[in-house]
Amino acid sequence: MPNHLYLRSYTRQRHGHAHDFHQLVLPLRGVIQLEIEGFYGKVAPGECVMIRRGEPHHFTADTQARFVVADLDGLPANLAGGDRLVFAVSPPLSRYLDFIEAQLEHQVNAGIEEAMVATFMVLVAEQRLNPRLDHRIQQVLLHVERHLTEKITLQQLAGVACLSETQLKKLFRQQLGLTVMQYVTQKRMDKARALIQHTDYSMQLIAELVGYTDLSAFSRRFSRYFGMTPTRFTE
Repeated sequence: MPNHLYLRSYTRQRHGHAHDFHQLVLPLRGVIQLEIEGFYGKVAPGECVMIRRGEPHHFTADTQARFVVADLDGLPANLAGGDRLVFAVSPPLSRYLDFIEAQLEHQVNAGIEEAMVATFMVLVAEQRLNPRLDHRIQQVLLHVERHLTEKITLQQLAGVACLSETQLKKLFRQQLGLTVMQYVTQKRMDKARALIQHTDYSMQLIAELVGYTDLSAFSRRFSRYFGMTPTRFTE
């Protein structure tokens, strides 16, 4: 079978099966509860779970959760030779998943999809099998994902993680290579870009959906992040 990428959502009902190909599941939003030999637990955004060919597994997820699923006829050497089933996703691959989602939702184009798979495989082949994120950092990432429309502060996120602000800043940078607020800004700007590209929402509404009540402040931040104003981005 050829390698292929899909967008998937699941249900709260427990399902189980095995397949005659390898599969990578990478959450975009929400978590998947997975049962597989060697692993039982949740896989969240920023992580990847590897399911080998013929491996029985069971899973559940909230209906709002969203995943990129890669069906593969073979695994790159770094995954095939590793024994870690769940690992943290590198920032380049994480960012590329956003592109995959946008493209697969936008159109059917066999040529682009073939190129996407090729690029995805290059990024996966460069992936280090880093340990999973600390569960406290996972909770912070989930909180950010769910509350982008609201004001988010370091103090608030430290409370979510049950850490001091200093402890959170140190652990967050160690695990993600970004400061806490750099990550929040990244998520806000990526969502804003997607809304600008894929909806006809007003700029004021888009600003509010990513946590800015002041349109001018949103426009300044967007311009610094992408090098152009939100209005220019639509041209």
